[in-house]
Amino acid sequence: MNLLKCLSVAAVALSLSACGTITRGSNDTWVVETTPSGASVSTSNGFHCRSTPCGIRMPRRSEFVATIELEGYHTHEATVTYGASTGGGTAMAGNVLLGGIIGAGIDAGTGAMNDLRPNPLQVTLRPLPEASAVVSERAVDDTDSDASDGAEDEDEATSR
Repeated sequence: MNLLKCLSVAAVALSLSACGTITRGSNDTWVVETTPSGASVSTSNGFHCRSTPCGIRMPRRSEFVATIELEGYHTHEATVTYGASTGGGTAMAGNVLLGGIIGAGIDAGTGAMNDLRPNPLQVTLRPLPEASAVVSERAVDDTDSDASDGAEDEDEATSR
């Protein structure tokens, strides 16, 4: 009977090993939000998305630089790291308490106990000075051409 109990406890402990890997997985969705939206995102570890807001599925144990670009705005770079999360730490504690040292090692190795930081990454892009000047010049040109168009039409009408 004692052998049966020991085997039952061992089976439960083994089934709970790598709990974080099972419940959280080794990948996470990293989210990027920009103001204005529509920026492209590329990362130094080879991931990308075409237009923000977007989410990129990647390993929880990643460190990288994200480059965010939108025409007419300064390029923004952000460093993303990882660290132990509350949920991952809880799973790790469960592994250790229930005798799943192997599971704790698996969770640590796969990164299941981690979260990417910052997540979400929220960025307000800054307009390029040239873009602001060009937009302002176009607005002035449009106003001047409207005024001059009207003046020419009046001159033509008077001469007829």
